[in-house]
Amino acid sequence: MGKIYCLMGKSSTGKDSIYQQLFQREELKIKKIIPYTTRPMRQGEVQGREYIFCDEDTVERLNRENKIVELRCYDTVQGLWKYFTVDDGQIDLSKNSYLMVGTLETYLGIRNYFGKEKVCPIYIYVEDGERLIRAIGRERLQPVPQYEEMCRRFLADAKDFSEEKLREAEITTMFENQNLEETIEQVASYMKETMNQ
Repeated sequence: MGKIYCLMGKSSTGKDSIYQQLFQREELKIKKIIPYTTRPMRQGEVQGREYIFCDEDTVERLNRENKIVELRCYDTVQGLWKYFTVDDGQIDLSKNSYLMVGTLETYLGIRNYFGKEKVCPIYIYVEDGERLIRAIGRERLQPVPQYEEMCRRFLADAKDFSEEKLREAEITTMFENQNLEETIEQVASYMKETMNQ
């Protein structure tokens, strides 16, 4: 039986870079779960690669069909954005293991839906000062930087990934991302060890 690895952490901890690099590891043989969102596409993103970008009508239809596994809403400076996972045929745990990026809410929703024994949390963390520097640097690269939204996300992360919430969710597998290559090695080793347990 396969497993779903849920990679999570606060913004600007390197989750996306780690996620992309893990797919280069042929020995892991992992598949992607592409989440859905109603937020606008950012520069460099491609439909169906980072997200499946959709509108509210699609959310309502999938909800009527009972296909939404978990859904999160964020009241951003640009309006209400939804991020969610859909049982749309992407996941077949009898054949494959999967890796996805998500929040603590994502992990809990996936775990409740598929079962605790099939879902493995991987928490990535970085010291907050370093994380803020990374976030500003990334935002500066956008054609129209959204610093207000970046700050909202940064502050929301402190609540969303509080020590209390991590304890309640029984998140114990944590990796500090001081050096990207080392962190990727550590996460890949953990996945190899746990994949057939």
